[in-house]
Amino acid sequence: MSIVAEKIKTFLNYTKLNLGENALAVALSRAEVAERRADEAESNTVALQSRLDALNSPPKHPPPLVDASLSGWFKHETGELIEGFKIDADDIVLDIGCGDSPFLEFCANQKAEVIFADIDEEKVNAMAERLAQTPAKAVTPLVTDSNPIPLADGTATKVIAMEVLEHVDDPALFLAELVRVGKPGSLYLITVPDPVAETLQKFLAPDSYFMKPNHVRIIQRDQFAQWIEDAGLVIETKKSYGFYWSMWWMFFWACKQDLNPPWHPLLESWSATWGALLSTDDGARIKKTLDDFMPKSQAIIARKPY
Repeated sequence: MSIVAEKIKTFLNYTKLNLGENALAVALSRAEVAERRADEAESNTVALQSRLDALNSPPKHPPPLVDASLSGWFKHETGELIEGFKIDADDIVLDIGCGDSPFLEFCANQKAEVIFADIDEEKVNAMAERLAQTPAKAVTPLVTDSNPIPLADGTATKVIAMEVLEHVDDPALFLAELVRVGKPGSLYLITVPDPVAETLQKFLAPDSYFMKPNHVRIIQRDQFAQWIEDAGLVIETKKSYGFYWSMWWMFFWACKQDLNPPWHPLLESWSATWGALLSTDDGARIKKTLDDFMPKSQAIIARKPY
């Protein structure tokens, strides 16, 4: 019997209220229900405060990095840029459309030779400065539209083209150039925006989002795979990831800010919410489900035949 119920029973006996056994049982039952509800309310309050603390406290690791790691990126222990795409010191890595992403730094820190190209000279120069501080075997920057790629046939052992195909005028010609500069047996990592999130962007993003030099097409999943195979590559793995980023971009348009921090409170709140989700026991499972439902990107790892 609970403490509250015992106290009520003592009080009833003490005052000699002749309620009878049934009335006493009803009173005790009601007391136990009230105590149980009070305990549940206290438990809910503690849980809510824990969630609020998680949202208001900076996470030990930024949610985007945790999210990327759960998607298989940056596997330092195995040397894989993404699961299934290992980089080592013997590799010559070519990244076309490198921008200012962190992927090349991972490859450079594996002591590979890195060649990187972009149409934006400022970004190429900034990347060269960053990579100069790494243990890369060699660093070769290229300012080019990659039509053609200014490299000899069979140069690279690993070829990366992330979020490029949606920009180019002729995807088949671009892919043919990628295949040309890869050695026989070389491995390719190619990504494009997923069509589900991209279709939503048509209703949310400014018109310029779907104008050159930005995205000029939405690439369907089957279409993407067909392009890779038509280029003569053999697909080894297909992946999708990035629900976090799909939502981030939708919120971004509402914030009406440029692509530089400090970030709008809405974006900070979304990042904190996602981090709190990933920290739960079911976080990884929920992320996987949402990534499958509306990923930001689709990725293919493919090999050039020997």
